Amino acid sequence: MSVPTGLPEPEVLVHTEGRAGFLTLNRPRAINALTHGMVRRIDEALTAWEHDPAVTTVVLRGAGERGLCAGGDIRAIHDDARVGGTATVGFWRDEYRLNARVARYPKPYVAFMDGIVMGGGVGVSAHGSVRIVTERSRVAMPETGIGFVPDVGGTHLLSRAPGELGTHLALTGTPAGAADAILAGLADHFVPAADLPALAAALTTEPATEAVARFARPAPEGDLAARRAWIDACYAAGTVEGIVERLTDSGVPEAKETATVLLTRSPTALKATLYAVRRARAQDSLEETLNMEFRLSCAALASPDLVEGIRAQVVDKDRNPRWTPPTLAQVTEQATEGWFAPRAAGELGLTPPARPES
Repeated sequence: MSVPTGLPEPEVLVHTEGRAGFLTLNRPRAINALTHGMVRRIDEALTAWEHDPAVTTVVLRGAGERGLCAGGDIRAIHDDARVGGTATVGFWRDEYRLNARVARYPKPYVAFMDGIVMGGGVGVSAHGSVRIVTERSRVAMPETGIGFVPDVGGTHLLSRAPGELGTHLALTGTPAGAADAILAGLADHFVPAADLPALAAALTTEPATEAVARFARPAPEGDLAARRAWIDACYAAGTVEGIVERLTDSGVPEAKETATVLLTRSPTALKATLYAVRRARAQDSLEETLNMEFRLSCAALASPDLVEGIRAQVVDKDRNPRWTPPTLAQVTEQATEGWFAPRAAGELGLTPPARPES
């Protein structure tokens, strides 16, 4: 008879050491993909530590060597969407509220954005007050490749990147290395991966600003700065079709390759994403953008492209999604606007904190 080896490890390891509270995402085999339970556990810990004078800094990190977090558990989303379930909407509702909370957290929130940091992983890290990247970092919002749109406040972050860099990253889902993540406003400091354990130890005894300043180094050169001219020129077009045309006709080989990449993405998701980034630019708060993204996510959940995109990329892995409709020209402005309308699931209902009176 086999003897049980014990209970499974928690999906989020929570502990305090010295002056720091540590949150370790603990699903290394899934690159720490977020579940609803993980979102709730992080929120519970932040609640406990917010008014605990013994905890002056929060540190977020991921178990294993592959990355902080690969995003939400998209297999679970796929299965829920196929049967018309409601679990995913409940997950997003709590996840987006957590994203807003991280951005407003009153204590230093230090995120170790080491390795793969995608989708929901960006949401629990890039809204933090101190964001650390390493030479292994690959930060991305790759949603258009699965028939989805950047969420978790991603359009808020990307809309505020210099020039049209954020539009490029949102539409293509291109991963940003350390220097590019810093340039785009997704991260703050570069620390070599080998130094993260020592930095974590320092955060247990020192103020976050002092500890990070001792370990921060210049980031290795990135790619986006050198591509800024053609990115800004091409992505300033008013439509996705216009962007593709400018990229194709630019005479820059990298730009033409980018046009080819865009044409593999969900046409519906591309158009909704461009609208979302442009609207987020004009919005005053993360909360307002998260409310918009919740509508978009619910619309995507009801569309055929999300199930098909996850099937092609993750379930069957044939990398050959059959989008509906299959071309940009067939996605009407009316259809795109419909993604921004209130949904049957209701509103997220976030409001930004009141500004202090002068």
